[in-house]
Amino acid sequence: MPRETNAAKRERAIEFCHRMNERYGPVECFLDYTTPFRLVISVLLSAQTTDAQVNKVTPELFRRWPEPEMLASASVSEVAEVINSLGFYKTKAKHAVQTAQMIMADFGGKVPQTMAELTRLPGVGRKTANIVLNVSFGIVEGIAVDTHVHRIAHRLKLSPKTHENEPLKTEQDLLKVLPHEYWESVNHQWISFGREICQARTPHCDKCPATDICPSVRMS
Repeated sequence: MPRETNAAKRERAIEFCHRMNERYGPVECFLDYTTPFRLVISVLLSAQTTDAQVNKVTPELFRRWPEPEMLASASVSEVAEVINSLGFYKTKAKHAVQTAQMIMADFGGKVPQTMAELTRLPGVGRKTANIVLNVSFGIVEGIAVDTHVHRIAHRLKLSPKTHENEPLKTEQDLLKVLPHEYWESVNHQWISFGREICQARTPHCDKCPATDICPSVRMS
């Protein structure tokens, strides 16, 4: 098969985004939160854990430590006890407390609003920072590439095979192929699609609205 041109790939990526928008429209954040601080902590806790599991532990977590100044003075062991149903809960508890401490010490108790500052926070990488900037502050600097977005990007062949194990490089590939106005909606719409249709083990290609533009169709 002839190699796809960059223009054709871009057109296909945009068309996929249009179809996701038609199917899902605006999608709210899947994590329960009320403030930028609580969103930072919730996304930090969600690494390699489902949003539903995080939403089960955060009511008690934020009941005990609702603001950064309170969590900053919390015992890591007590936080770990509250979130012990999550994967890697001990490390996440340490990062949550350290993040609250840095927010207090370096940012006057306010969640910072730049990528560079957010990624200084312990346990906060580019994916988390993208979500916080987008959802809490309406700042769109990139695309949060979680497991669903990563999987879909590669099934659509919008990112090369050499980047299959590198979400940060996959993000850069998506940023190159999609115009800026599409970045904001990708994460939550593609997560919805990944959960409903383009699942990891058994993608429901027979129900997919994009089979005609997907190079990885598996029709049963």
